[in-house]
Amino acid sequence: MLKTKIADPTRPGSLAYSARARRWAELLRYFPDLAEMHILDLGGTPTAWRAAPVRPAHVVTVNLDPHTARHVEVGITPVVADACELSLPATVSTKKFDLVYSNSVLEHVGGHYRRQQFADTVHTHADHHWVQTPYRYFPVEPHWLFPGLQWLPFRARVAISQHWPYGHIPRAGHFQATRDVQEVELLSVAEMRSYFPASTIWFERFAGLPKSLVARK
Repeated sequence: MLKTKIADPTRPGSLAYSARARRWAELLRYFPDLAEMHILDLGGTPTAWRAAPVRPAHVVTVNLDPHTARHVEVGITPVVADACELSLPATVSTKKFDLVYSNSVLEHVGGHYRRQQFADTVHTHADHHWVQTPYRYFPVEPHWLFPGLQWLPFRARVAISQHWPYGHIPRAGHFQATRDVQEVELLSVAEMRSYFPASTIWFERFAGLPKSLVARK
């Protein structure tokens, strides 16, 4: 029940739901013509856009998970591909995108080289972007909802991941928990600015503290 009240973004009244609503309000304030845009969503899913408060003119979602491409509908084109080495199919590659959008993906791509590739994809495909990632120095790690998890030794993080029942990442055996911990690398402000030097960094806050970073342009 606690996990649902905190982490379920589809549950009105949860902290995650409120945070998502505030983020959407800021996105629409910054891009008031979002409903008219053609958007490339790196790491997104059609399901997320079905639930969006505003539906853009067209969205191309890029995701490694083939399950995200099962349901095609008007206005949303799912593509199974690697956002860090993006090769779009001919049916969409010639389209001009107004905005590249990404939500909580950059911390998952794997190391500096891959993050730079991801940023290059963002810069290549549109003049404008909105790239969000959790902030490394927020006191609660957002994937596990565990205080200070990101600053603990690797072995301790794996042990917690095996037993901690909250957050978005389910408990697992040692092998999977190790992979889960290895797969998440939260970013600092300096790192975010290095990948998006011409962007404004917006600090999404919770209780007055920076919770996540958004590079926007």
